[in-house]
Amino acid sequence: MARPKIERRICGRAAHHCFKPNGIPYSQLDKIDILPEELEALRLADLERLSQQEAAEQMGISRQTFGNTVKRARYKVAKSLVEGCALVFPDEESNS
Repeated sequence: MARPKIERRICGRAAHHCFKPNGIPYSQLDKIDILPEELEALRLADLERLSQQEAAEQMGISRQTFGNTVKRARYKVAKSLVEGCALVFPDEESNS
């Protein structure tokens, strides 16, 4: 049985529903969901330039969990950019 997921503190939100390549209809693209906590990890690490420890404290999670989260987020963003996929920001409610 998996451990219960610790609630993450998330301050940032995506400005749009998705980010996609120009000129290709959304319906024709592969989609990659990026979770709210993954987007928050990217914001704290790359936009705010916080250390992993500082960012983990802000999110209320361990440094190791933060590192794993930001690693997953960076992989998804890189895959989206390189392979031309739509990066989708699902509503928090749909993840419950």
